[in-house]
Amino acid sequence: MPEITINMAAGRTEEQKTNMMRDISKALVTHLGVDPEAVVIQINEAPLTHKMKGGKTFVERAAEQKK
Repeated sequence: MPEITINMAAGRTEEQKTNMMRDISKALVTHLGVDPEAVVIQINEAPLTHKMKGGKTFVERAAEQKK
């Protein structure tokens, strides 16, 4: 049973996340030959204040891009 965990910053819509999980599920079924019922996908979302890249939180990075 393939189990995929996705860690990402919060902010995507429910529709975006659902479509992403469907596409990943289809890819696993196609390329691994597994039954769709065997595929488990979980999204772990972190608030933008709890994710950092390059020494700046995602909130700080977004603020800089708006300038």
